[in-house]
Amino acid sequence: MHQGSNRIFDELAKLMTDGAGLAQGLRREAETAFRAQAERFLADMDLVKREEFDVVREMASRARTENEALNARIEELETRISAMQQPAKRASKASSTGKSQKK
Repeated sequence: MHQGSNRIFDELAKLMTDGAGLAQGLRREAETAFRAQAERFLADMDLVKREEFDVVREMASRARTENEALNARIEELETRISAMQQPAKRASKASSTGKSQKK
């Protein structure tokens, strides 16, 4: 009887080992299926990769900096043009005032 019970335990151990192997295989299969479904879902959402996002963000930052520099230059040029026009306006007013007084 002792040998019979060992045999039963051996068979039970083999069944448990096979069951554990089967469970691991099922787990791997489920993980693979889940990953594939998740990748399909994310691809359908048309998400951008992190690297691409960082590149575009850097481009936007550079464009913003360049835009600010160009705005400052435009303001400076407008100030210069305005300053150049002031003496011309004064001169034209003076000459028109001088002509009306000579008559």
